Amino acid sequence: NGCACLVVVLVFGGGLGGITYFGYQYYQNRYGTAPDYAGDGNSQTVSVEIPKGAGGADIGRKLKEAGVVKSVDAFISAFTNNDGDKIQAGAYILKKEMSAASAVDMMLDPKSQANVMVTPGQRNVVVYKNIDDKLGLAAGTTRGIAEKEFKTLGLPAWANSDTEIKDPLEGFLYPGTYAAAKGMKPTAVLKSMVERADEAYAKYDLDAKARSLSLENPLQLITVASLVQAEGKTHDDFRKMAEVVYNRLKPTNTETNQLLQFDSTFNYLKGESKIHISESEINSNPDPYNTYTQKGLPPGPIGNPGAEALAAALKPTSDGWIYFVATDGQNKTEFAKTYAQFQKLKEKFNQNAGN
Repeated sequence: NGCACLVVVLVFGGGLGGITYFGYQYYQNRYGTAPDYAGDGNSQTVSVEIPKGAGGADIGRKLKEAGVVKSVDAFISAFTNNDGDKIQAGAYILKKEMSAASAVDMMLDPKSQANVMVTPGQRNVVVYKNIDDKLGLAAGTTRGIAEKEFKTLGLPAWANSDTEIKDPLEGFLYPGTYAAAKGMKPTAVLKSMVERADEAYAKYDLDAKARSLSLENPLQLITVASLVQAEGKTHDDFRKMAEVVYNRLKPTNTETNQLLQFDSTFNYLKGESKIHISESEINSNPDPYNTYTQKGLPPGPIGNPGAEALAAALKPTSDGWIYFVATDGQNKTEFAKTYAQFQKLKEKFNQNAGN
C-alpha cells in the first residue's frame, strides 16, 4: 500500500544517504586532502616541546593538541615533503592555526626554537644566566632555586660527597640542548639537565672505575673530567691531560708533591677566566679550590664535562706526562715528563707571549 511504499522509500533513502556519507568519509580519509589551516597562523603563540626521538606523527599530535595545526595527517604530509626530518628535539614558539607547511618551515627556523644550550666545560653560573634569559626571569632566579632545591633535582646518591663544594649541581648540568620557553619552571629545565647527566654517567661503573684509578668516589672522577675539559685545548690533549692529573695525585709524586697547580681551579673560585695570574695572588689564597696551595683534587667539578673529557678521564694515557704548557697561549698544548723539559716549554710560552 501507499504507506508501506513510503516507509520503504524513506528507509532506502536513509540507507543510501548513510552509505553515501560513510563512503565519502572513507574516500576523504584514504584519498582526500587532510584538513589543514591556511596561512601563517593567527596572533596567538604557544610553546610546544618536542621530545628526543619524536617522528612526524608524534610531532603532529603535539601540534594538533596545542592548536597549531588542524590535523596530524596534514602535518605528516608537510613533514615528509619539506625536510621535516631535520626538526630537532627542544621547545618551539609557534603560532596557533598555522598551515602544516608553515609549521614545518617555522620549526626549521632557529629563531622559533626556545632552547638553552650547555656546552662542554661551561660553568653552572653561565647556564643559570642563560636559563633566566630564556624564561624571562630576573637575574639570579635560577641560581637561587638551584641552591635551595638541588636535593630534589635527581642527583645521584654519590654526588655532593664533599661539604666544601661551591655548587652541588656543578658537573651535573650535562652538555646538550634543552627546552627552555617562557612559562616553564627553572626546576623543570634543571631536572632535564641532571637527568641527562645521570643517563650519561650510568653507562659506566663509576664506583669500580674510580677505585681502579685510585680515586675515592665517582664524584672525584667527574671532577677529573671537568679539569681535563677545562685545561685541554683540543680533543687530542684530553687523555694526556688526564694522565697529568693522575700522575700529580700519586703519593710518589715528588715533582709537584700532590699539588695539581691548575689555573682553571683558581679561575673557578674567582669566577674568572684569566691566563696570567700572579704568583703572589695564587700563593696567598687558601681556598679549597686553589690547587696551588691545597693538595689533591678540588672539592668538586669546576664545570660540566662532555663525553670526550669523561672518556679521557676513564682511560688516560700511560706515557709519563706530568707537565704541560699552552705554548701559544691559546690552542696549542705541549706536554713534558721532566722539569727540565717543562722549563723549555715555559721559555717557549714566554717568547710567544712577548715576556
